[in-house]
Amino acid sequence: MGDYDGELGTITKGNGAYQAKLERLLDHDQAAVWAMLTEPDRMVEWLAPGSIELCQGGAAKLNFTDSGIVIDSVVTAFEAPRLLEYSWSGPGEPERPVRWESTPVDGGTKLTLTLGVPENEDVARSCAGWEAHLMMLLAAIEGVPIKFPFERFVATRKAYNAMLGR
Repeated sequence: MGDYDGELGTITKGNGAYQAKLERLLDHDQAAVWAMLTEPDRMVEWLAPGSIELCQGGAAKLNFTDSGIVIDSVVTAFEAPRLLEYSWSGPGEPERPVRWESTPVDGGTKLTLTLGVPENEDVARSCAGWEAHLMMLLAAIEGVPIKFPFERFVATRKAYNAMLGR
């Protein structure tokens, strides 16, 4: 497989964790992007079956049936339609914050995803997984949902490992 030639996010390290930031410009208004992030019938098209209670302290539950991963978390930041944060964790697991920020821009919306990954975990794998899900989100918002793009996952994981000097 050739090298990944797309734009990658940024990764910084500090306080025992990595922080990764992935950004996309979408040709859709903020309301449409917010619906993709928060409505169960839209989330299933690009992320997983589940639901998010849209308030700080609300439940964030996602069930990745193919992999057996279950997310059972709490909304830690919420300000509709621009901010949603919860942990990408199940009970007893370390916190892995996922923060979505949407900002209206000329002709669409800037979507920023900030991930927190414990330093003893594979940050390149986490970033590559989210890169794949962002690709799925972009397809779903256009009305053509796709399955998990494994080739993109492999290519971006390799690129993130190279970025980290691995």
